[in-house]
Amino acid sequence: MARIVKEIVVGGKRLKALFDTGSLRSYIRSEFRPPSFRKVRPITIGLGGIVRRLDERCDLTATIDGLEFDMMAYAVDDLGGTEYGELDAIVGVLTMEEWYTKLDPKSGELDLSGLRKREFTEY
Repeated sequence: MARIVKEIVVGGKRLKALFDTGSLRSYIRSEFRPPSFRKVRPITIGLGGIVRRLDERCDLTATIDGLEFDMMAYAVDDLGGTEYGELDAIVGVLTMEEWYTKLDPKSGELDLSGLRKREFTEY
């Protein structure tokens, strides 16, 4: 079973993102969060074998394979790494469900057909 790590673009920067069905929320390394973020009631999570208390959340727009999607992410100083190297973001299940993104861990592929269907043309 492969972990699915893909490149996303946030604010013009290329980030290495883990698409993780085991994570409810999404996270982004603090250095990549947009300048507009908000303080929220802290949450306590276990991430990368460390218990963390997070209180900064941001809304951001990302693209994957040229397809745009929005997500709400908590800012984290360090996300650790995988066999693919250090991670810049984790895309959690709430974001994937919102944008109809599916994972195939056996093949290591990300199914973006649901995201593609949400594209539309304005006249």
